[in-house]
Amino acid sequence: MGVRTGKLISAPKGMELAPDKEGSLKWNGLTVIQFCLHTQGTKGSFFLKDHLLLFVKSGVYTVKYRNQKHTVRSNEMIFLHKAIKVEYEKSGEPGTEYLLDYIMFYLNGDILHKFADFAEWKTNHSTDDVVPVSVVPVNAPMRAYIASLKSYFNQSDSISDGLIGVKFMELLFHLAETNTNLLQQLLHPHPTERSQIAQIVEENVTNPVSIEDLAYLSGRSLSTFKREFRALYNSSPLRWIRNRRLDLASQLLLETTQSVTDICYACGFENTTHFSKVFKLRFELSPTEYRRLNIRKE
Repeated sequence: MGVRTGKLISAPKGMELAPDKEGSLKWNGLTVIQFCLHTQGTKGSFFLKDHLLLFVKSGVYTVKYRNQKHTVRSNEMIFLHKAIKVEYEKSGEPGTEYLLDYIMFYLNGDILHKFADFAEWKTNHSTDDVVPVSVVPVNAPMRAYIASLKSYFNQSDSISDGLIGVKFMELLFHLAETNTNLLQQLLHPHPTERSQIAQIVEENVTNPVSIEDLAYLSGRSLSTFKREFRALYNSSPLRWIRNRRLDLASQLLLETTQSVTDICYACGFENTTHFSKVFKLRFELSPTEYRRLNIRKE
């Protein structure tokens, strides 16, 4: 079984709860999760809080971002930039009882800048555009590196943090050697262009994004984003977005037969407890009571 299809997962946090997770490793802002399952086709979607490198050991993993599809097969790797929503479909190969085996490397800015300082790595050119999705070349040393991680997953509780850290630095050295442009992408602090706040908010209001994510997507600092948002909407981002999600949730409760749980996730809330609490504060009824009483009136 894969991650439940109806829920938009916030990654990497949500991925660590997936039932097909085989193991994980963490160190100073880098999370590696290994998955292994038998499937003939599992679909879902996630919103990336960190950059993601996805390596498929066996099987097929298809990523859809906007109108483009990218298919990753055995011994291939793909890079997904942080702060984007993607849809996926994953399946195993028929000759292997539909076995799908893959690894996700999540990297945040802290570990990347630590690597740049440690390796004394300097960019030789500027990057004109942030590329949200790109295929990463996988050479023999990189494949050997991936294979060497098996023993780390098997002994994750007994391996020191220092040794795990050295192993993760090795990954970044491999990336720097094979694709300098990718490393520049990873170190790029913001999208190159400032986007309209209204456009960014409308595109992401039902995604499990934080205010920090929206500021990042708009190419602004957090303080600048909050100031410009208030000037535009005459409200704080947190209050306005929460109310917009609650309005949508109330509409779905009356116009669809979706469960309260599915509506919660469809509107951008990350857990049902919080959703029910803020819904009752706004409408003075729980979601279930709101649906029952209003449908009865109609």
